[in-house]
Amino acid sequence: MQQSLFEPGMIVKHPQRDDWGLGQVQSSVGGKVTVNFQNAGKVVIDEHRVPLTVVSLS
Repeated sequence: MQQSLFEPGMIVKHPQRDDWGLGQVQSSVGGKVTVNFQNAGKVVIDEHRVPLTVVSLS
């Protein structure tokens, strides 16, 4: 299994959902990244299908 690029605490943006605001990575397991976005709450994202943009490492 490939190591995830995302770690808890990272601040990210969804490339197609600016309205969600910034999100903080909660966990990353098996290619599924759980992110708590400012305006969308907790969302589970498949990191292989959605190229999240890292804004800050912690």
